[in-house]
Amino acid sequence: QVQLVESGGGLVQPGGSLRLSCAASGSIFSIYFMGWYRQAPEKERELVAAITSGGRTNYLESVKGRFTISRDNAKNTVYLQMNSLKPEDTAVYYCKVVNYGIPYWGQGTQVTVSS
Repeated sequence: QVQLVESGGGLVQPGGSLRLSCAASGSIFSIYFMGWYRQAPEKERELVAAITSGGRTNYLESVKGRFTISRDNAKNTVYLQMNSLKPEDTAVYYCKVVNYGIPYWGQGTQVTVSS
């Protein structure tokens, strides 16, 4: 089993920044994929950003240039630096890791962008 602990969500004004963290612990063998998803009310969950163990990244078009995903393999932690936040970024953000082919999800952290 793998446990994921997310942190860093909160309330921020438009144009502000937040940094999300997700630390994995437990029976970790090989985490190839680490990613952040989000789900706004009455919307489908969508992939925001992802990073492979080799450092290859992928971003949702609407966050390119504003969000940066990174990972610390030694700490089994993935980060999402979110800058220039907009009200439409408001959602619950979930991290996901794939350990030895098995997906695990975090509990979610609320990000609210509002003045």
